[in-house]
Amino acid sequence: MGPLEGIKVLDLTSMVSGPVAAMMLGDQGADVIKVEPIHGEQLRHLGEPHNGIPATFFSCNRNKKSLAVDLKDEAGKEILWTLIKTADVLLQNFRPGAMARMGFSEEKVREKNPGIIYVSISGFGEKGPYSHKRVYDPIIQGLSGATDIQADRKSGRPNMIRIILADKVSALTAAQAVSSALFYRERQGEGQHIKISMLEATIAFFWPEGMSGLTYAENETDVRKTFSSIDLIYETKDGYLTISVISDKEWKGICEALERQELITDERFKSSLARRRNAEERREVIGEEVSKRSSAELLQILDANDVPCAPLLDRAELMEHPQIVESETVLRESYKGFGEVRQARPAARFQLTESSLRLPAPKLGQHSREILESLGYDEAKCDALIATNVILQGF
Repeated sequence: MGPLEGIKVLDLTSMVSGPVAAMMLGDQGADVIKVEPIHGEQLRHLGEPHNGIPATFFSCNRNKKSLAVDLKDEAGKEILWTLIKTADVLLQNFRPGAMARMGFSEEKVREKNPGIIYVSISGFGEKGPYSHKRVYDPIIQGLSGATDIQADRKSGRPNMIRIILADKVSALTAAQAVSSALFYRERQGEGQHIKISMLEATIAFFWPEGMSGLTYAENETDVRKTFSSIDLIYETKDGYLTISVISDKEWKGICEALERQELITDERFKSSLARRRNAEERREVIGEEVSKRSSAELLQILDANDVPCAPLLDRAELMEHPQIVESETVLRESYKGFGEVRQARPAARFQLTESSLRLPAPKLGQHSREILESLGYDEAKCDALIATNVILQGF
């Protein structure tokens, strides 16, 4: 039983930002209906399918039921209106104005269901020269400063973060906002419209340290220099590891572990601010010492001195790492047609209301008839809608 048990969510979104937000609500117990076109949303067609479903689509759409319906047809629209009347949340990530053109603007939806939480996720919001542009994750990375943050320190060449970061940050923002809106409705009895811009969500995510040089307008500093103090990757005698030293206690620990005690009181490094100002020198000094030892030796002596450190795992190695295994961070479930499916455990562990993986990602239209029957459509009516391609019943 999840904390959102009994909450009904209509997921009209596609690709990643909206589907992941709805998936998180589903993980926490919400009843999520994925409303998609007869041909299926775009993410179904990206990647090699297994049992008809690509891996990325599965991970973005678990804990949902699929209704494939033609919303250009009046009978299809009537199905959605019937669903809307009893829904708690509606999520959509069409470009601004598209839902209104389809006949499902926030105002019209609220006339049918005053208490609904209506969520609009867009690339850039409703204002500005980019507001009606098509958008994917790399576009947001380019505009948000992500490529500057990831720029090569030596050459200055911008780089992309190699995951769909902006979409997932927007999804996290949306899921959290939905929970807050449901809480407000519980207290005040009012539903509301939540608007989320992927660009704004990503910039907000980066701001605390990624944009720290821009925070105080009267003391603006070079953002590239202020961000360069994070320790990244060190090369050992036989591989690589990561070390992060922030506090004076940690600095003392690494100096003792590397048998360079004189660096503890070195004016360049004796305080957090000094180490930040002399970050490049600090990395060079530590890097030289690290290169003399093996990874295993370093991890042992750094741990013994309470210095934050870790090996650099590749994605296959992490599956067998003791920390991942013992904390059960990756769940393994067997589903008919899929075999064993691995998914990251929902990160929030509730004491009383456990998040869970109840359903695999649905095939296109897998639950169309089931959903219509729950709305009161009889067998003959369902058959007629299938025969006229208003809905698709998948298998």
